[in-house]
Amino acid sequence: MDSASRLTFLKMLSKDFPTIGSVSTEIINLQAILDLPKSTEHYISDLHGENEAVAHILNNASGIIREKINELYTDSSTPNERAELATLIYYPERKLVLLKKKYADSLHEWYHLTLVRLIEVCRVVSSKYTRSKVRKVLPPDFSYIIDELLHADHFAKNKEQYYGRIVETIIDVDRADAFIIAVSSVIKRLAVDMLHILGDIYDRGPGAEDIMDMLEKHPSVDFVWGNHDILWMAAASGCEAAIANVLNISLKYANVDTLENGYGISLRALTVFAEKTYKDSLAFKPKVLEEGKIGLNDIDLVAKLRKAVAIIQLKLEGQIISRHPEYDMDDRMLLHKIDFDKGTVVIDGTQYSLLDCDMPTISRENPYKLTQEESELVASLKDSFMRSSHLKKHMTLLLDKGRMYRTCNGNLMFHGCIPLQFDGSFQRFCFHGERYWGRKLLDFADRQVRRAFEEPIGSKAREEAQDFMWWLWCGKNSPIFGRLKMTSFERMLIDDKKTHTEPKNFYYQYIDSEEPMDMILEDFGLDTEEGHIINGHMPVKTKDGESPIKCNGKVMCIDGGFCKAYQSTTGIAGYTLIYNSYGLRLVSHGPFTTVEEAVANNTDILSISNVFERVKERKMVADTDIGSELKEQIAALKLLLEAYRSGELLQRVRK
Repeated sequence: MDSASRLTFLKMLSKDFPTIGSVSTEIINLQAILDLPKSTEHYISDLHGENEAVAHILNNASGIIREKINELYTDSSTPNERAELATLIYYPERKLVLLKKKYADSLHEWYHLTLVRLIEVCRVVSSKYTRSKVRKVLPPDFSYIIDELLHADHFAKNKEQYYGRIVETIIDVDRADAFIIAVSSVIKRLAVDMLHILGDIYDRGPGAEDIMDMLEKHPSVDFVWGNHDILWMAAASGCEAAIANVLNISLKYANVDTLENGYGISLRALTVFAEKTYKDSLAFKPKVLEEGKIGLNDIDLVAKLRKAVAIIQLKLEGQIISRHPEYDMDDRMLLHKIDFDKGTVVIDGTQYSLLDCDMPTISRENPYKLTQEESELVASLKDSFMRSSHLKKHMTLLLDKGRMYRTCNGNLMFHGCIPLQFDGSFQRFCFHGERYWGRKLLDFADRQVRRAFEEPIGSKAREEAQDFMWWLWCGKNSPIFGRLKMTSFERMLIDDKKTHTEPKNFYYQYIDSEEPMDMILEDFGLDTEEGHIINGHMPVKTKDGESPIKCNGKVMCIDGGFCKAYQSTTGIAGYTLIYNSYGLRLVSHGPFTTVEEAVANNTDILSISNVFERVKERKMVADTDIGSELKEQIAALKLLLEAYRSGELLQRVRK
């Protein structure tokens, strides 16, 4: 910058640091932070509404907390005692009730031992942070006490009685329970510094709204959007085709609680319309993943509701495809290819029998036009989605803390893929007369998603952005769908499983090849030697021998099947990734039962940790993105210090 700009900048900086002393203190502080170990990052993908399993993974930090307990107490406690302590940290309010009954005859002694052990665990997980940062996460009621105990010098005989008295007094004044809950919260907060969610919070499982409520309270979380998240975001913005898809998927998995109880989306108008319009249909019966989740009468009703929204969905999708020839999805318009007299449809030149061709709302002359009743129903559902304050709050969180991709500490995160052509080069797309690929494509997609919420309701610009979000959800080679086509029609209406195939983008064929993966890393400005690609979306078939670690460790696919619907395919119940100062490790998880089972019997998710990349030298804050920012701040402060000492700027000494 020129001298005038430099002086203006330093004058602004001097408002926060008015003296040589204040500048020097800040430089010393920032320089010291650079030499702390890199904090822990936690990556999770494809949560799919499995709220209890996700909550447990967040509580145990993918096994980190259990690991710290074992390191501290393997020689001084039994396995059961360590399991009890871990469960207490995960679920303090619930576990306290049981443990106080168990140790009723020696409660004071149990309290004392437990408080000491919790403080020791807390001290270990807080050791990577500055004292100032730790103080910021301490609960106000116990901030001073926890700070004192965390930084106790247990070799200082002069204070041994002092620290013991603090613990005893906590028990004597009946604050032990509150203190245990407070310290447990601090441990969970400090075990992981940054949580990265790699998409697909929504659909299939029963508790997506509960997951969003949890993540809304998380102090340090970011998102990359998955195709199911984009679908819900599009629906919340008022995209009618997305609304129909959301309803279809929710009904397919018999999951109406998220809609009705979670977000207050009324299905009354849909129920009235479906019961009046359609007969029973085996083709549209829901998948019931848990026995007893839904009754037989409800199954028949849900099938009618699903049939009603599925036909509306196919009509609305046909309208979008007609508006956008650049999507190259004419093969997905199938309603006009139905022969209602024969009960067949022609797809790619082959005739197939339909499982159900009772579709009284489809006009043979204009099959993609909604009937008057369908239009009124869609308008009612659209109003319900857009008026839901709870849904709006969650979508705002995804917009504020999410994007199509993210780079952090040398790693590239996205949900699905970076579309490639058959030869491994970037696939080019043309939208609005411009060509997009790689990073440029994802940046364009990010802008379109935001426009779907920012442009005036009813405007052409908003409609185009909403149509694009629908393309992201299911479009040909979309970066977060990653397939040539979504065979919704075939899966609902054709028995031949060969028609259900959804061929993957070439990205997945090249995922073990270094040259195209290096090309992607370079396009996003990352180092090809140390950088990694981390994505989810495609369940890794562990039971068939597939590894989530691709391309000699350069790529990690961490969709291991949190969703129960996928666990028969993957053979496990989810992957998570941990990145700390020592390197990267992948954690595979076994199935989760219930919170009640975990609390009562100290059952943890069976987690197997695989350290697959250990750094030669321990990574410090100086080696991270935050470290780069701190170095820039230090450089600016040194310029200010020089300006004070040379007399170019005068110190503003307070009188």
